[in-house]
Amino acid sequence: MAFTTFKNLEQVLTAYNLSYAEQVCGYALQYAAPKSLHEEINFNTAEIHYKVSENAIGESILFPILKAVWLQYKDVFAIFSHPMLEFDEVLTGYPDYVLAKKSARGKIFLEQPYLAVVEAKKDDFSAGWGQCSAEMYALQQLNDDKVMKIMGVVSNGDVWQFAFLEGQVFLQCSNTYTIQQLDLIFNFMTSYLVEIINR
Repeated sequence: MAFTTFKNLEQVLTAYNLSYAEQVCGYALQYAAPKSLHEEINFNTAEIHYKVSENAIGESILFPILKAVWLQYKDVFAIFSHPMLEFDEVLTGYPDYVLAKKSARGKIFLEQPYLAVVEAKKDDFSAGWGQCSAEMYALQQLNDDKVMKIMGVVSNGDVWQFAFLEGQVFLQCSNTYTIQQLDLIFNFMTSYLVEIINR
């Protein structure tokens, strides 16, 4: 089996006895996206047919934003694109993107993962959250700290949705952002990383 075996969120919550909650999530706007990121995303959305494929969305929209967030704290965190992740025979596969604690052993080691980003393939956010929540649970189990708050992100490039897994509670953020709200997307993920650093 693989993360993509789960077709919706309910399947994951049922399989791992997780509770569900929903609320508006947010962080005070403290971290605006750099001008260079605004320019790159504006250029990519205007000049690149990024909706033509899953790879194009990831390369043109998702990864540039995640990389810009990571670059601020590259001495603390490591970024991974499509890493092999395996907790058990069921929770295994290749998450689109993962942020984790930077390993003293080198950049190839994925240790203490905190954040998973999943592309909503064919705009299917239901399946996207099935995959992402399974990945979030795997990240939590692989983490040294089982009560660590794990962030999940599902996006089709244009729409961005967020959730957290803390202990046995999956919190779905009812508010969503669009790519036109780049500062809010950037701030949301950056604030989460700062929260992790300050724990």
